[in-house]
Amino acid sequence: MTERYALHLHSRIPRDGIPALPEIRGAPLPGGQMNYYPVHSGYPPYATVNAEIEAVFAEHARGNVQMPQKVYVTFVKTGDFRTMPAYLPALGIAGVKIVNVHPQNREHGLPTVMALTVLIDVTTGLPTAIINATELTAMRTGAAGAVAAKHLATRQSVTLGVIGTGRQAEALVEATAAALTIEEIRVWSRTEKSAGAFASRYVDYNARSVPIERACDCDVLLTTTPSKRPLVMADWVHEGTHINAIGADAPGKQELDPALLLKAEVFVDDPGQAIHSGELNVPISAGIYNPALIAGTLGEVVIGKKGRSSPGAITVFDSTGLAIQDIAIATLVMQKGDGYDLPFP
Repeated sequence: MTERYALHLHSRIPRDGIPALPEIRGAPLPGGQMNYYPVHSGYPPYATVNAEIEAVFAEHARGNVQMPQKVYVTFVKTGDFRTMPAYLPALGIAGVKIVNVHPQNREHGLPTVMALTVLIDVTTGLPTAIINATELTAMRTGAAGAVAAKHLATRQSVTLGVIGTGRQAEALVEATAAALTIEEIRVWSRTEKSAGAFASRYVDYNARSVPIERACDCDVLLTTTPSKRPLVMADWVHEGTHINAIGADAPGKQELDPALLLKAEVFVDDPGQAIHSGELNVPISAGIYNPALIAGTLGEVVIGKKGRSSPGAITVFDSTGLAIQDIAIATLVMQKGDGYDLPFP
């Protein structure tokens, strides 16, 4: 009879003081089943998610992960889907996420982004879990931005600028609120209606709809649109601002003026992915930006190897989304133990 594996977590703290990922050890259970986690409620709090994602980036900087670049399949008129495999030895677990991006899905009553993660037992190759990762994708991306702001913002009490008002913008605000004190939120969207509705959900943070130039006058700027042309101009961003550039997650997308990137210190989640599918992909392809200018990775910032050069520097975190983030947040869901058994093989 095929054995099923329970997951037991054992925390470790490395020498540099950044919490490592919990170690997972397989313990055989009777049956030939895996678990499905629909995850429609009971999500882990952002303080927990932020800490887990911070540890993931530290592991990435230490070279303790296996993560091939994500693979894109593009549907010319509708969107794309990506496959994102990874192995985290510290977790003793591997897996793959399949995620789509279809910008017009709201017309069909569906989320723009939907995702499914499959986790695999390293010892046997047995799939141990299938997890609804749609909301988890937004959460782990928001947490990455919060970790970047924690380490790169010049103030702990900040004014947020928000460009774009979809679910990812919400996740970034909520994750950032778990890492920093938000004094005010300045919101811009393509429509006043969307910006106003977003601001009304965050009245506790003094959120209000403003022109895009005013939204860029902030301490931490969050950009979350699928734009294929620059929205944020270099002249609108003052010294000391930190920018989380989230929306450009595929070739051809860009939200920031290349002149802004040239005068900023740009940190990426993963250099290989950032060059081909992040905020840098268009200016690099056009010969405007040299990849040698990249200041470092977020993981290197987390472990103290890299950081902003001065309080007046403009910093950018170019987030493309890493499979190791998906594997890590999946383990938080599995700790709740509320999955449904599925026979396999």
